[in-house]
Amino acid sequence: MRHFVGVLIGVVVTAVLLFGGGWAMQKAMAEGATPATTGDVQLWIALGAMAGVGLVVGLVVAGRVSPLATFVPSMVLLAWTVVYALDMNRALSLVPDDPTMHELLLQAGNGVTALLTTGVFALLGVALFIPVLMPSRWAGRLEDDEEEEYGESTEQGYY
Repeated sequence: MRHFVGVLIGVVVTAVLLFGGGWAMQKAMAEGATPATTGDVQLWIALGAMAGVGLVVGLVVAGRVSPLATFVPSMVLLAWTVVYALDMNRALSLVPDDPTMHELLLQAGNGVTALLTTGVFALLGVALFIPVLMPSRWAGRLEDDEEEEYGESTEQGYY
């Protein structure tokens, strides 16, 4: 059951990485390219979105739900990077760029293109794949055995 939940979490993390990270990257590049004299709210929102994506990735990497929670997004990011390395036009054709799509999706697509072409997706894919290699992440928790081991004893102890 925990691996099924891990797959669901992995799908959500993949969507957060692609949509949230892409949108934040595009907004930060657009707002950062034209420096404003006053504090620009859109730049702060983009940086907050980047921090939120980083928080979600950190929680999934450090959490012990299931290694599949990191395996799903790592395989998506690494596979897309390999497709980009082998056939750039095919990889970039997967990015949403149809003008009839919603504006936020187009902005996210522009950011995803930047993240893919600069190799950030390869870096994130490897970082998300590392927890899959840990054998302790695949083993279930032994809550029942721990409770029996630390049962009440009849002997008088020092503590």
